[in-house]
Amino acid sequence: MACGAFVTHGVLGSDDGPAEKQAVTPTAEVTYEVLGEGAADISYRGVGGDKADVVKDVGLPWRKTVSVPLGASPIVNVTLGEKGGTASCTLAVRGKHVQRATATGAFGRTTCSGELPAPEAAQGSEAAR
Repeated sequence: MACGAFVTHGVLGSDDGPAEKQAVTPTAEVTYEVLGEGAADISYRGVGGDKADVVKDVGLPWRKTVSVPLGASPIVNVTLGEKGGTASCTLAVRGKHVQRATATGAFGRTTCSGELPAPEAAQGSEAAR
């Protein structure tokens, strides 16, 4: 009978209604930058954190700041076009430089990536401050 009361309360007595708040995933501000001349195809980890955002044949220089979910790895990929040239990517997390890499030549490619702490680790370090 006690079990039935808990089950009934769980089904009928739930406080979760249409205005239910969804858990908010902590994020970190990530700035991607691609320097060079000409144009390149750029893909980067965006706000969703689980898929790449892509910009094609974008004029350089290019810069984008997004909030990436903690636990995801920020990454930017650069591919030069047929005309080649030189392009360098940089990655900064919360304003701190993480990586720089350079692509050269026709269809040259480069990648910059970094690591963000897991949400649990970040919450622990926030509490320690």
